Amino acid sequence: MPKIHKLSIVMPAYNEKNTIKTILAEIDSVNLKGVEKEIIIVDDGSKDGTRDILNSYDNKPGYKILFQEDNQGKGAALKRGILASTGDVVIIQDADLEYDPHEYKRLLYPIQRGHADVVYGSRFIGGEPHRIIYYRNQVANKFLTMLSNIFTGLNLTDMETCYKMISGEHAREIAKKLQSKRFGFEPEVTAHIAKRNLRVYEIGISYYGRSKEEGKKIGVKDGVKAIWEIIYFNTAVRKQKKHIVTASPKTKKESNLGDRAVHQPKKKTQTTKKDRRSSPARRDKQ
Repeated sequence: MPKIHKLSIVMPAYNEKNTIKTILAEIDSVNLKGVEKEIIIVDDGSKDGTRDILNSYDNKPGYKILFQEDNQGKGAALKRGILASTGDVVIIQDADLEYDPHEYKRLLYPIQRGHADVVYGSRFIGGEPHRIIYYRNQVANKFLTMLSNIFTGLNLTDMETCYKMISGEHAREIAKKLQSKRFGFEPEVTAHIAKRNLRVYEIGISYYGRSKEEGKKIGVKDGVKAIWEIIYFNTAVRKQKKHIVTASPKTKKESNLGDRAVHQPKKKTQTTKKDRRSSPARRDKQ
């Protein structure tokens, strides 16, 4: 079984002054029994005072605070945070209070057992608490998950979930290739996971959803855009070329010539009538 020494918790934050202290206190209270926590917060250009709060955590042990000068979107913040991580495993955590950090241990278990490379926390399976809110959002999430599954071949029940736990090596390699700057992160990272044939597990989690009045940011436009993003990113990921390993190393002479010169076919030497008449073989016969 793989030994997990450190869990990197990557959190994008944008105008979350009302919840940021509470969620960080909850993360601090989680005991992972020997697994170190690395908390990486990427402030995505907050204007409400979130930055001032985060400045007080800048020198706290186990914390990395990164600031985006302008609001670039959740995907851009997550890419930066994942690339800055050093953990054996990476998990994504929202800065609101919709997801419970005390469930890290349950998500981590299949990876610690050596069964999984990736674990998704599903809001639609299991017997954990779920807030009853916005039926249309649930229908939209299930439709988007189904559409994603058609392209990836996975059998997920909740592709759009925040809780995605990925082995650190794979997470950082995938992050290098991510393009989406906003909520397209979810289908794009799922497409990369599927292409790599990683072992994916799901675990039912609790969900304490927010209303728009309480600060919910994703809306109808994001849902419609997600349909296009699922199609686009899955198509783009499929077209990406795999790394080709050269069968044999080049000689020093070939390296100096360059790839084009090495593979250039030899030109046939054409002989003119004049050359043939003046050749030693013809002179001997005369």
